[in-house]
Amino acid sequence: MADGAGLHGTAAKPTRAWILHPDIRNERSRRLPEHGLAEAVSLAGALPSLDLIGAEVVRLPRLHPGTLFGSGKLEELKSRFRQEEIGLVLVDGPVSPVQQRNLEKEWGVKLLDRTSLILEIFADRARTREGVLQVELAALSYQRTRLVRAWTHLERQRGGFGFVGGPGETQKENDRRAIDEQVIRLKRQLEKVVRTRELHRSARRKVPFPIVALVGYTNAGKSTLFNRATGADVLAKDMLFATLDPTMRGVTLPSGRKVILSDTVGFISDLPTQLVAAFRATLEEVLEADLILHVRDIAHPESAEQAADVTDILHSLGVPGATPIFEIWNKLDLVEPGLREGLQAQAAAREGVFAVSALTGEGLDGLLAAISMAFDEARSARQLDLPFSDGRRRAWLHGEGVVQAETQTETGWRIDVLWTARQEAGWRAL
Repeated sequence: MADGAGLHGTAAKPTRAWILHPDIRNERSRRLPEHGLAEAVSLAGALPSLDLIGAEVVRLPRLHPGTLFGSGKLEELKSRFRQEEIGLVLVDGPVSPVQQRNLEKEWGVKLLDRTSLILEIFADRARTREGVLQVELAALSYQRTRLVRAWTHLERQRGGFGFVGGPGETQKENDRRAIDEQVIRLKRQLEKVVRTRELHRSARRKVPFPIVALVGYTNAGKSTLFNRATGADVLAKDMLFATLDPTMRGVTLPSGRKVILSDTVGFISDLPTQLVAAFRATLEEVLEADLILHVRDIAHPESAEQAADVTDILHSLGVPGATPIFEIWNKLDLVEPGLREGLQAQAAAREGVFAVSALTGEGLDGLLAAISMAFDEARSARQLDLPFSDGRRRAWLHGEGVVQAETQTETGWRIDVLWTARQEAGWRAL
């Protein structure tokens, strides 16, 4: 790769890459290392500029602080990379700045850790203004903690951050100052975009249509389900992080009720902390949802572990406990026929669980009918007296669209509401 070329540069041929998944003894993990390696391979496959030559699990009795790997393994890998003419090594895990510098010097390659790779993918996928700004901010936050080599992102080409390559070392103070100036500029731009999105959300709250949010592990089939339900044409590929920016469409359910369906960014284990913070505004669509559809790839060998990761992230986002969640067991078409019937029976026996194939449409009618029924639950009328000091709870009632009539009294507001038991519980919890 020519000096200064990034993952998304204009090189004539893809960069030859190799993936290493460190498996550290006595380090507890939800996943088998082989499945972790498979996910890393899928991540690398999301970048067309890479030519993946090989991938392996490297079992380590312990981490070496300076080089990550022991001297014997270092020499073995160096020989292999030289023989295979490898230009880029992807380490599926955290790599410290010192380790990165030492490994690149020892092996004569460029090196990315898991965070850098995911940032590159996000940069390649982001399409909306907010998505682009959030990814740039995340990359700046990450790079500021490292500053091992030159800061090349400030003049990067669109679609990548150039974590690979650069013109050479520069003074850390200049790099840090440049990064801080960029961060301030990006935050100002992002504030404007977020304010615009909030205006859009406020406008949607006045529309009496419930919001149904699709969430799930990346590549679980959310976008395929979204397209099947809405007739939209959202990018839906068998690829990690095919969707980054939230997309919303109106859907008319079998009962005639209209809802707004929202497709969101896929979750992933060990998502870089910088990205969790940067994409919080994007994921606020989930916090606004009246119903969450947790889409699972039921054919994946680690479907349960992926579901646990999604649940953890939903909790960390602060999704209200009163928000109902349906679990969608997707990709039935990839399940062996003998197992498929058992999964369908299990789903049918559990409330709020649906076995479907978004690709073929199997099970979709039952799911859409259940969504419709969820919004047709019994509602009760109530008259509330709120003091003027309780403007927050009054605003919540209007935001939920449950206010039927309102008059002003000497001390506050008298409000007639028509709400569900879930909405009443949510209001009381404020």
